[in-house]
Amino acid sequence: MAEPTVPPKRWAQPSLRRRLLAFLLIPVGLLLVLDALLTYGVALAYSNRVHDRDLSDDALSLSQMLRNDPVEGRLLPQARFLLEYDPDGPNYFSVVSRRRGLLADNAQFRQIAAPPADSPPALYKSTLGSHTLRVATVSIRPDSDPTDMLTVSVAETLSDRHRRAREILLMAVPLQTLLLLGVLSLVWFGVNYGLRMLQPLTARLAAREQEITPIGEADVPQEILPLTRTIDALFARLRDALALQERFIADAAHQLRTPLAGLSLHVERALADDSPQNLRDALTHMRQLTLRTARTSAQLLALTRAQSPLAAPAEHVPVDLARLVPQAVSLRVPEALAAQIDLGYQGVEGPLPVRGDAASLQEMLDNLVDNALRYAGRGSNVTVGLAPLPGGGVQLRVEDDGPGVPEEWLSRLGERFFRVPGNAETGTGLGLAIVQRIAERHGARVFYRRAPQHGLSVDVHFPPAAVV
Repeated sequence: MAEPTVPPKRWAQPSLRRRLLAFLLIPVGLLLVLDALLTYGVALAYSNRVHDRDLSDDALSLSQMLRNDPVEGRLLPQARFLLEYDPDGPNYFSVVSRRRGLLADNAQFRQIAAPPADSPPALYKSTLGSHTLRVATVSIRPDSDPTDMLTVSVAETLSDRHRRAREILLMAVPLQTLLLLGVLSLVWFGVNYGLRMLQPLTARLAAREQEITPIGEADVPQEILPLTRTIDALFARLRDALALQERFIADAAHQLRTPLAGLSLHVERALADDSPQNLRDALTHMRQLTLRTARTSAQLLALTRAQSPLAAPAEHVPVDLARLVPQAVSLRVPEALAAQIDLGYQGVEGPLPVRGDAASLQEMLDNLVDNALRYAGRGSNVTVGLAPLPGGGVQLRVEDDGPGVPEEWLSRLGERFFRVPGNAETGTGLGLAIVQRIAERHGARVFYRRAPQHGLSVDVHFPPAAVV
């Protein structure tokens, strides 16, 4: 007992909606992270600019205070208070006199060479232990001793700057998050609304029962037109396959009806008169009808395979007809001798390559030779020849000197079930139709003409091997 088929889980199937949302939401999320990093970078740059300005102002204020006070080797209490007091954290300072050396400091940090007197403060980074400092240095000449020069350096850590940047970031991120959430909501709504355009098409296809006509392009969104056109092409091939199937059934019924009726007639004849001679005659006719039925069935199947639009195309590879054709002709020599027909081959030296399927080419040649052997008649000659074509390509010719085909019927050779009127030979009328279809699949052309000695000549022109 077969196990019930378990339908695939909903999330296990590919989803266009999930794909679109993932393609849009993931980049938006990454943009949110990038925006936060950029916001923090801008906030930190702004905080650095503000703190650098305040640090420069502190250095200038201290230098102005020292310019007006006498230099006695120490700082006044007011100046020390200005330097050491900071509600956001400790400040570091250093006052150096060119004549008296270090006047005061509260930390030993690296300093640069003294800038020119009365120039704008110089800003640079320094270190104090494991801390990174931002330093503003300015030089002045005190009023009490113009020959001396004081270098005032004021420094602070970077922690307050980063704290201010984080505060700005925390204020900006919620607003940006709300904005991005609004964008994501619009994306979600837009994707769902856009996919609703497929609903009329889905409903129209669901309403079909056995109809395989083209979908059309009236209400099909432009983005899925390639898909619907591909489906229309598939429908066209399916219609051709169904028509071919119906034609095959009709052909089989038409072609097999006569031999099956003959078999039934001879069976009834054998049952009615069981004399040895009558039984032998009945069995002989039944054998002939069975062979005819088998041949008809085989040719119907071969023609259906050659015509089917859904059949997997055979892989075309280089095939040397100069080797394939003589071997195939040699296999038919015993049959030709039994029919008292001279079967021969004419070719040229060297390879004659074409691109194709060796099995199909063998079948095409078999049908050409079989057609010639069947209709040429006893005592006739059948010649299979190969020759290169001018400009490239190969010509395969099967020629006989039999009764031939009247000129008015040459254009109909290759039609299904067509047999020349007045021909007493039995046949299905499918051999040359099979040749025609196989030639078309190889890019070749078939020509029918009367042979020089009132027979039939069938030429198959193959394109150059590099063109197919």
